[in-house]
Amino acid sequence: MRLIRKKKKRITREIGLLAAACLVLLATACETSEKKPHTAPVAQAQAPTLPAKPQPAAHPVAPPPVAQMPKPDPVDAIIADAEKQYQQGQQEYTAGHLEAAKQSFDQAVNVLLEGPVDVHADERLQSELDKISEGVNELEVAALEQGDGFTEQKALPAPIDEANEITFPVDPNIKARAEEQVKETRSDLPLIMNDYVAGYINFYSTRGHGTVERALMRSGRYRDMMLRVLKEEGVPQDLIYLAEAESGFEPLALSRAGARGMWQFMSSRASGYGLQRSWWIDERQDPEKATRAAAHHLRDLYNQFGDWYLAMAAYNSGPGNVQQAVKRTGYADFWELYKRNVLPKETKNYVPIILAFTIIAKNPAQYGLDKLQPALPLETDTVRISYPVDLRLVAECVDVDVQTLTELNPSLLRLTTPKDSTYDLRLPAGTKDKFEQAIAAIPLDKRVAWRYHHVAPGDTLDSIARHYHASPKAIEEVNDLQGGELRADGKIIIPITAARSAGLARVTYSHTPTHYKVRRGDTVLSVADDFGVPPERLRRWNRLTGDQIGHGRVLVIYRPLFSLGQETVINSPSRHSKARHSSTSHKSGTASAHTAAKSSHKATTQTASAAQSRKETAAKGQAASAANHATNSTSGSTSASLR
Repeated sequence: MRLIRKKKKRITREIGLLAAACLVLLATACETSEKKPHTAPVAQAQAPTLPAKPQPAAHPVAPPPVAQMPKPDPVDAIIADAEKQYQQGQQEYTAGHLEAAKQSFDQAVNVLLEGPVDVHADERLQSELDKISEGVNELEVAALEQGDGFTEQKALPAPIDEANEITFPVDPNIKARAEEQVKETRSDLPLIMNDYVAGYINFYSTRGHGTVERALMRSGRYRDMMLRVLKEEGVPQDLIYLAEAESGFEPLALSRAGARGMWQFMSSRASGYGLQRSWWIDERQDPEKATRAAAHHLRDLYNQFGDWYLAMAAYNSGPGNVQQAVKRTGYADFWELYKRNVLPKETKNYVPIILAFTIIAKNPAQYGLDKLQPALPLETDTVRISYPVDLRLVAECVDVDVQTLTELNPSLLRLTTPKDSTYDLRLPAGTKDKFEQAIAAIPLDKRVAWRYHHVAPGDTLDSIARHYHASPKAIEEVNDLQGGELRADGKIIIPITAARSAGLARVTYSHTPTHYKVRRGDTVLSVADDFGVPPERLRRWNRLTGDQIGHGRVLVIYRPLFSLGQETVINSPSRHSKARHSSTSHKSGTASAHTAAKSSHKATTQTASAAQSRKETAAKGQAASAANHATNSTSGSTSASLR
């Protein structure tokens, strides 16, 4: 039985294998038949067939639409850019960086007026322009309330900038003489003569000779003070020639890089050595404070590098640059660093310039400087004050001109002393008592606005009041005048109101444009004057350059307004009244009407003749009232460019 079962299993297995082999053979045969070439059948005659109707072409299936990003609105981009500049200007204004603030405000307006979309064609742009203009005007008014607003002292170019741009050839004769002079010159700084120094001696002996002359003449004002401070701080006194080369002893010197004052401090370095910078003052321009700060800084640099040439190089470019150059080369020697060109070009020139100046100043006869008469030392009285006072009032108190006071107080950025801090006011020697007596008659809170007036022959109470736009009665009361009688050559107080003095009538501009058609003889200045708007605003509203305007052109003008409880049109000239009332028709009228209206404009009330009043008061010199000054500042300088 077992044998039978085994045979059955074997037979079953063999049948399965045979079946599998047959399947494989069958599959192979099919593949072979598929691969055989197709033999065309024998052609047979066929009946002609009708042409088939053309089938419509299948339309390709369109891809699903791609979502497109909406195009950015150019107006939004313009407003965002203008707003960014405006915000930056506000930050700079708050920090007291006035020049930078003015530039940012100016740029904000330029972005709006010079963009690809006309500011007058889009309500959003016009609204942004109005907002920025009014905001800037409010800042100006707030500044005027404290004194002269955005007005700052005028900076002067630093002499060293010119020298740094020049590579002068070496004159063998000048170099030979200078080598002999160095051997005989006594100095507490090391002096050396090489081609780099000789080149600058050649420059200052020829093209730059005037720079040396002016510096040596001005040195008389500050030399004694500076030598004293340098000695007190324990540094070489011949470092005074560093200031002489840098600034020519000019406290208002400003370099292209932004360094300021006689010792050419950058603002960041100055603050590190205690020099204050605010809306009111910049102590980099204070001769004595800046000298003491420079002495501290130079002493620190000498302690760091152990070499006065490296200390001077670090004073110019910063200690980090010099330290990196020393580390890079392994040489703690200025001339080695010079040869290897690892210092900035300006710094490479800096030390040779100072050495050249020192050698020339110590040998004046050899360079034609021995007959110069240095200015006399400044002799001053100092009064410590803790209240704001206008320098024009101070000048009237002590009977000197304003320029004298600004020269004695170069750290003041404007014509008003600080409001919230003490200030050491320098007066001409011998005038301290006179000032204190005169200022005592002026109320403490009126010392920015009120003035003194020297009575001249022919002056009357009414004429003085008109000149200052003040009240005759107020002048009479504050001076206790009996019957309005004035004593010739006397001095009276002028009680000018805060609004008159500070220009507190807030100038804004109408949101509705006025259109004016230009007539023959019109210029930017004449139209601006007649409508009471700053010329710069008129140019920007209409994208004008220069002073000429084409006859027949239609100008867009936004009338100035001021608010003292209500809106009032200022400087409303009869000459252009028809143009304003018929703003949509742009009719210009006849030439005879134009002439008559112009004549009428010049003879109308004070409101209509504010422009003429400004011209008259501007010619009356430094003693002109703060009211007229502020009127000029507010109506003539409140454009976004603040010029």
